[in-house]
Amino acid sequence: MSVESAVVDGERRERPDRGRPEQDRSGGGFAGAFAAEWTKLWSIRTPYVCLAAGLVVTAVFTFYYGSIARINDKPVQPVGNAPVSSVALTQFVLVVLAVTVVTSEYTTSSVRNSLLWVPVRHRVQGAKALLSAVVGFVAGTVFGVLGTAVAWGPFRGHAEFEASGTASRILAMGVYCALIGVLAVGVSFAARAAAGAVAALFVLITALPAMLVGLGGPALLAVNDYLPQTAGGYFMLGDGNAPYPAPVGLLVLLAWTAAAQVAGACVLRHRDA
Repeated sequence: MSVESAVVDGERRERPDRGRPEQDRSGGGFAGAFAAEWTKLWSIRTPYVCLAAGLVVTAVFTFYYGSIARINDKPVQPVGNAPVSSVALTQFVLVVLAVTVVTSEYTTSSVRNSLLWVPVRHRVQGAKALLSAVVGFVAGTVFGVLGTAVAWGPFRGHAEFEASGTASRILAMGVYCALIGVLAVGVSFAARAAAGAVAALFVLITALPAMLVGLGGPALLAVNDYLPQTAGGYFMLGDGNAPYPAPVGLLVLLAWTAAAQVAGACVLRHRDA
């Protein structure tokens, strides 16, 4: 920008040329923060490895699921049940990916640079959450399509294909995977370390439901019905066998996700990077 000189109190100073508008310094806003997170994610190998692992696990699990249903002569069921069941494993591929998006920057101290570039802290958290949601939704949908295609063969007549029902299960898988990724981002900001975040998420998503179901009893089973994985399963299946409708399962999952984001935001706001 050209400048014109001025002499004030015997000193030479420079000021912007009044004939030209000042340069826009508003920055990239939320879109810029998201673009930065997107670029950082795909510049490392972790997402490619995680997503490839998710594809392999989905294919193996759904083939096994269909084969077991045929061998044990299970009643005919929607073919979409196979990929939905595989989410119990493949979700951790997306959990690890979402955790890495946050904690890798704390490990390398590059989070300080991120917060200097985007000083509005909740904007950084929101960009990472949206990134994990987008990747989770696309990945979950792809896993659903792949799992449906793979499972159809080994089922051999022990599954039924109904277009709208199958599509709804696949889209529900995408939504569930997106929300699990956002939940993982919130927990990661609260824990600030990969080991702590993964451990907390594993206990919440898998270990606690298994423990409650194993112990049994009406009270413990009722608690289990409102944990993220259980509520997500009711939402994805939507078969009417749940203690509440599928939309309620989605609301429960949204509540857990929001709670995790609030916890992460509190830690990010009140602790130094």
